[in-house]
Amino acid sequence: TSVTSGKIQVNGVHLHYQQTGEGSHAVLLLPGMLGSGQTDFGPQLKSMNKQLFTIVAWDPRGYGKSIPPSRDFPPDFFERDAKDAVDLMQALKFKKFSLLGWSDGGITALIAAARYPALIHKLVIWGANASVTQEDVRIYNAIRDVSNWSDKVKKPLEELYGHEYFAKTCEAWVDGICHLAEKSDGNICQELLPDIKCPTFIIHGVKDPLVPQPHAEYIHKHIKGSRLLLMPEGKHNLHLRFAEDFNREVENFLR
Repeated sequence: TSVTSGKIQVNGVHLHYQQTGEGSHAVLLLPGMLGSGQTDFGPQLKSMNKQLFTIVAWDPRGYGKSIPPSRDFPPDFFERDAKDAVDLMQALKFKKFSLLGWSDGGITALIAAARYPALIHKLVIWGANASVTQEDVRIYNAIRDVSNWSDKVKKPLEELYGHEYFAKTCEAWVDGICHLAEKSDGNICQELLPDIKCPTFIIHGVKDPLVPQPHAEYIHKHIKGSRLLLMPEGKHNLHLRFAEDFNREVENFLR
């Protein structure tokens, strides 16, 4: 089944998305910082079960092909992304759908599942956190300068954005996230976790250098009935590195 792509106006911006499959179960893939459907979800768009699922991957505003506008990071940027994501799926005529969120997309998915419970069928997140600690601030500041990134991670993003936009947006993201650490105990969405009522599956890579394991454990503890899977060799991009295992686990959970 081929992957189609399009743009649709949502909340005053034109959001880009990719779609594949013809299954009755709609699934939205939510990318991480600077991510897009194309850069973050190749193995999912290609290999997830097209008979069971209709898979949509979106580019949040200011990312991927959802430019303009340029990306910015006001204090409520995660809430804004959550509303955009849900409204995009409604605009595409999906009444109810599941969310698969990676990293920042996982935070967005947590907020969406808490705020729009009637619309969310199931939730899968990995590499996400509900708060920002001082340790996290140290980790983020270490990735502020993209010239220190590995070529493998850097190259697709430079091809997508050009060096200047990529570098500038990464710095702005670090600033935006670090501002969250300064206020209210670094809380992003901790108080929303008990409001998440849909079946929830948290996956965490034990070797994730960006998101320490206590974040996954905290989310698991505060979402009633959630399931936590630790992948011993998994890093932050476990869904790309171990795509086959990841897709199988997620499909079994979504069935």
